[in-house]
Amino acid sequence: MKYILSTQTKIFDLDKLKRQIASWRASGKTVAFTNGCFDILHQGHIYSLSQAASEADYLIVAVNSDASVKRLGKGDSRPINNEESRAILLAALSVVDAVIIFDEATPQQLIATLLPDVLVKGGDYTIEQIAGSKEVIANGGRVVINKIVEGFSTTNIIHKIQG
Repeated sequence: MKYILSTQTKIFDLDKLKRQIASWRASGKTVAFTNGCFDILHQGHIYSLSQAASEADYLIVAVNSDASVKRLGKGDSRPINNEESRAILLAALSVVDAVIIFDEATPQQLIATLLPDVLVKGGDYTIEQIAGSKEVIANGGRVVINKIVEGFSTTNIIHKIQG
């Protein structure tokens, strides 16, 4: 229980996260942002998060709320792990400095509010398809697209378990 409580110091609400970012920036540090469901954490997630963390001094991870995951149409049984569990797992990773849960379909508004220095997304996206990319670029930031680690996906893991 002590370990779980220590990870919760890295889980933020919006107001607290805005203050934390201001503090980081006041000391000349840069902030990267990435997002996802992170339903069953796997090697592909770890690679993507590590790559995102290498882009700036601090990494913020926005995780879809349970309701947001359901609206994405990933299936009736998703998410497997609830938002609190997913946030705690992400916060336990040394490469992650802050976790915030968002309820919208995309983190566009959250990104527009926080304006990270670097927006990182894994996958086969174009910059134009990435939520918040226009706002980050307009603010002088940059957008990075990480390669996907083939063979690792939550959906594939679920199918394998179901046999």
